[in-house]
Amino acid sequence: MERRKARQGLTSYQLKWIAVITMVIDHIGAVLFPGELILRIIGRLSFPIFCFLLTEGFCHTHSRRAYMQRLGVFALVSEIPYDLTFHGKLLDLERQNIFFTLLLGVILLNLLESGGQWLLQAAKVLFMMWIAEVFKVDYGYEGILLIGIFYLLREHLWLKAAGGVLWNFLWENRLQAFGGFAVLPILLYNGERGRKMTYFFYIFYPAHLLALHVIAIYVLSA
Repeated sequence: MERRKARQGLTSYQLKWIAVITMVIDHIGAVLFPGELILRIIGRLSFPIFCFLLTEGFCHTHSRRAYMQRLGVFALVSEIPYDLTFHGKLLDLERQNIFFTLLLGVILLNLLESGGQWLLQAAKVLFMMWIAEVFKVDYGYEGILLIGIFYLLREHLWLKAAGGVLWNFLWENRLQAFGGFAVLPILLYNGERGRKMTYFFYIFYPAHLLALHVIAIYVLSA
């Protein structure tokens, strides 16, 4: 039997690694080296790639309910490591971790999938943006907006890319503008999953936050 020829470009597995690595670099900068802006600049690529992968995962998953359940469980698991690492408290309700953002994003995608006129679809996005602000999730309403952009424009490659770039210029924090470069690996996506990575990020996220928290304590006490 002839072996299937691999398509050129990046698989979702490879994109996840780019997102994970840039996320870790960003968090190292935020927690251990806050004065090193280059680390935060590199880290701006992470969230847009994760949002893109979320929409792809939603469209291809065999069980959207299980997808949401995983996000919900690990959102709860990750909250204490997130609060300890970034706020120095066991629990801080002023900002919730990224899994809550992604969970709200999947809820939005379920709403958008039911279809409707553009005005109705826009209303759904605005509603979930408001919910994101009420619950004070990481990346706030802007994060939900980006997920909506990637989903609604998923069939229009260059419009999706343009929307993904322009989103990075909505922020008062000018560093996020560098996140526009995330569109480059996104445009190289070949539509294939690659190796399975189902639980790696779910476990890695709270684990690396706890590790950074411990390292920060050691550095500060040294």
